[in-house]
Amino acid sequence: MNAIFVAALLAGLSYWLGSRLALDPVLLAAWKSAGVALLAFWAASRARNTDGWLLAAVMALGATGDVLIELAGLQAGAAAFLAGHIVAITLYLRNRDAERGWRPLFAIPMVIAVAALLPADPAAMPPVALYSLGLATMAACAAMSRFNIAAIGAWLFVASDLLIFARLGPLAGSIIPDLLVWPLYFGGQAMIAWDVSRRASAPAPQPRAEPAAARSPR
Repeated sequence: MNAIFVAALLAGLSYWLGSRLALDPVLLAAWKSAGVALLAFWAASRARNTDGWLLAAVMALGATGDVLIELAGLQAGAAAFLAGHIVAITLYLRNRDAERGWRPLFAIPMVIAVAALLPADPAAMPPVALYSLGLATMAACAAMSRFNIAAIGAWLFVASDLLIFARLGPLAGSIIPDLLVWPLYFGGQAMIAWDVSRRASAPAPQPRAEPAAARSPR
């Protein structure tokens, strides 16, 4: 099954170059979604419990978002990604590491504020803020989970989307989003898929037992 993961990497990485070709929009959308769709198939083939199937759903909704952005527009794609973020939040909260605390949640309002202020059109602020609430909550919950590599991938996802919003404002016409949006997004998705899938079947960490010498006598 690891061959499927390698195929997903090849499809996703090659799209970065393929997106610069003058291709039919349907073919380009299929190529764009192939990497994350293969990650979804790979995750489903390895799923042995609820966490594994939640991961497959997250990747499937991501692939759907990739297609919709190309064929139906940014808002339709964002709706699919937002649904994926909600599923991912469920996945990460099921695997929360109590020792990490709740501090990552403080990043949520900062991400929302930055994202909402980036587009030049004020009318874009409400939908961007709503989407960013799901995006930032997803990343914060990943940071509170036992999936360390997936947490990094989730924040790469955030960085990718912030660049998309910046392309609607201060980075309009800049080459920076064109160079970084896709590598950050797909790299983040691949890290999430790899980390969650390989650890989904492992038992969640248990709280450390208090040393016998430190226990109160009974």
